[in-house]
Amino acid sequence: MGALHNLLDGFAAALTPTNLFWVAVGVVVGTLVGILPGLGPPATLAILLPLTTSLEPATGLILMAGIYHGAKFAGSTTAILLNIPTEPSSVVLCIDGHELAKKGRAGPAMGMSAISGFIASTVGVVALTFAAPFVAQLAVDFGPPEYAALMAFALLLVIMMASESPLKGFISMGLGLLLSTVGIDLFTGQQRLTFGSVTMSDGIEFITLSVGLFAVAEVLVNVEKAAGRPLFSMPSKFRELLPSRADLRQSRGAITLGSVLGFLVGALPGGGSTVASFLSYTLVKRTSRTPERFGKGAMEGVAGPEAANNSESGGAMIPLLTLGLPGTASTAVMLAALLLYGLQPGPLLFTEHPEIGWPVIASLYIGNVALLILNLPMIPIWVKLLKVPYWVLYPAILVLAVVGVYSIRSSMFDVSLLAVFGVVGYVFRKLGVPAAPMLMAFVLGPMAENAVRQSLVLSKNSPLIFVQRPIAAAILGVAVVAAIALAVTGQRRRRAMRAGAPQPVATH
Repeated sequence: MGALHNLLDGFAAALTPTNLFWVAVGVVVGTLVGILPGLGPPATLAILLPLTTSLEPATGLILMAGIYHGAKFAGSTTAILLNIPTEPSSVVLCIDGHELAKKGRAGPAMGMSAISGFIASTVGVVALTFAAPFVAQLAVDFGPPEYAALMAFALLLVIMMASESPLKGFISMGLGLLLSTVGIDLFTGQQRLTFGSVTMSDGIEFITLSVGLFAVAEVLVNVEKAAGRPLFSMPSKFRELLPSRADLRQSRGAITLGSVLGFLVGALPGGGSTVASFLSYTLVKRTSRTPERFGKGAMEGVAGPEAANNSESGGAMIPLLTLGLPGTASTAVMLAALLLYGLQPGPLLFTEHPEIGWPVIASLYIGNVALLILNLPMIPIWVKLLKVPYWVLYPAILVLAVVGVYSIRSSMFDVSLLAVFGVVGYVFRKLGVPAAPMLMAFVLGPMAENAVRQSLVLSKNSPLIFVQRPIAAAILGVAVVAAIALAVTGQRRRRAMRAGAPQPVATH
């Protein structure tokens, strides 16, 4: 009851007119700034950090929560409408969200994104309030071997995303892992796959790869199809711009799974919303009775990842506030803000400064409520973007992509890579090779490599460390079972396809 009482006090502090004003400002600014590829929540928070630190501590952190949620919403907006993932966690939304937009259901997809995010944020705040001590201990128990096992399981799920052709998924994943090694080896300081190029020594930027594979490739594919006809069908009634009761009923399980999984992954330092949303999508798809709908416009393919993306926010606050460990880039910026305020995150933060700690937790929920109130009515306005003629929309997408990529490192070489990856994405579409496994492996690859190498350093190069620690062994065990299940279901699917193949019909 003490935790609930403290949380109510936090809401009382966060619901003052001044704090409500600043959270609304944060949501609007975060949404507007987060649309540009290359920004997203971490960069947006960093840019606006001087503004937040000029306010009272609680007000400044509440403003940051609003910015954080607004930038996340912007990422889902561009992913669904334009097939542009402006941050890693919005990559998965492109798979089904943009397909829904093509079917004239961009409004319901964006509405489901906001609603599932709101529900998941609520779950995250409640879990943060009551489960923080237990989950914080779990985070402490997670060392390099456990992360290595988790990344191995995640990379297996990458292949499982391409259920139609695991071989093509494996090829895509392998290319992603290869690209993730480009640059300087952090352990040895040697250059890898740079071919003597100074520019390549910094590695490949995620935004360059993602925007090329998705946005530029989407433009190239649709320019072929466009012949003066509209690319998107648009609903004529306002109620058709919001999710239906059937959509909500169909997505209940996905929202529940995403909310729980996102919170648990977010509580692990280094987990992050990217891993959470990706795991959520894969598990929702694998547990669905109709997995064949995924990739073609399944509403659960939007609800599950976005729920995980938002509940991760509550989970990520556990290592930040109780241990002083930022698990993601966004919480690292928030840690910087706390330190600038002269506050030291840790177990004593809630006892020595309850007027700061609990309003921050409450602001996570308030920021999502503000996002829902301010942005649901704006969905029809966003959807009108799809009415723009393709000869105007596609050049605008390309300009947005080039500006976003160039703004990261002010490098024309990155713009050249953008064109190369656009062609690669176009070829992938033609050959039926999924691009999502490549992008997810590119994100997960460095995490997996660092965890494995750190584990081997700890064990003096003995691989037994991965099975000697209970949590790591359990995760690897689940991964082995999942691999066997993948092989068995793939074999059954091939048999079913052979059995159901049409027989030649005799002609007379």
